[in-house]
Amino acid sequence: MKILLANPRGFCAGVDRAIEIVERALTKHGSPVYVRNEVVHNKFVVRNLSAKGAIFVKEMDEVPNHQVVIFSAHGVSQLVRKQAKALDAIVYDATCPLVTKVHQEVARRQKQNTQVILIGHKGHPEVEGTLGQSQAGVAVALVENAADIEKLEIANQVDIAYTTQTTLSVDDTHHLVNQLKQKFPNIQAPKKDDICYATQNRQDAIKTLIQSSEVLLVLGSSNSSNSNRLREIAEKLNIPAYLIDGADEINPAWLSGVKTIGVTAGASAPEILVQAVVNYLYDQGASTVEEIKGTEENVHFPVPEALR
Repeated sequence: MKILLANPRGFCAGVDRAIEIVERALTKHGSPVYVRNEVVHNKFVVRNLSAKGAIFVKEMDEVPNHQVVIFSAHGVSQLVRKQAKALDAIVYDATCPLVTKVHQEVARRQKQNTQVILIGHKGHPEVEGTLGQSQAGVAVALVENAADIEKLEIANQVDIAYTTQTTLSVDDTHHLVNQLKQKFPNIQAPKKDDICYATQNRQDAIKTLIQSSEVLLVLGSSNSSNSNRLREIAEKLNIPAYLIDGADEINPAWLSGVKTIGVTAGASAPEILVQAVVNYLYDQGASTVEEIKGTEENVHFPVPEALR
């Protein structure tokens, strides 16, 4: 059996930054520090940071006054920011800069009384944060699929713009954007594509990898949007694909008769998990590992100045 490793894979710059913010805050202030939502969607990362003294909370009312609070990489609503201020908290914002860009775009559009349509998955923390940027005027409209777009009713004289969740499937989003443009010919697009570079690069890498793979293993947690999109790309091409948190979740039956197996990791899954899978596959009879060439990434997002 041959192992094919996708490139790029694993941590993106936004995830690196978010984890570093939590670790530096712990070093500077000691434990505990409170993190609203999982700082990134990965069980291994969350467990590791919890062991170091991070406390993950769903809502701000779980945080005592005068504590250190960190916003996750997915971003938060304006209401959450106000709640943190009311607690007199020391706040560090680990929102990915690419998500912040979307938030700023929504705020700018709303000041112009533009109806913003957000393509994204209902209930995802990033989507909730983006919907929560509404300060005044019309609320942001969320669409998940073609049926949602069909239901939209917006007066002709209203200015309309769209934006997207950053971790979606490039191909699926392109389809929905085309449908929006057909229904609303004057709809305004973002100045730059909102799907992040890392999401796109990892999806492109999978499209190359699965041309030579019989099975795909994706390292990533079930609540990781970008990891799920990687699995879906393979499945749409009838390649068996499995989303796993670690080597211990591999079913040996998946490997039966397989000569080439592709391995990748979502943008919030660490490389240590990939290497553990490689070691497991060696134990199951794999003999070689090949790194598939892909886009080189050299993006870096600095941590807040107060933590440097």
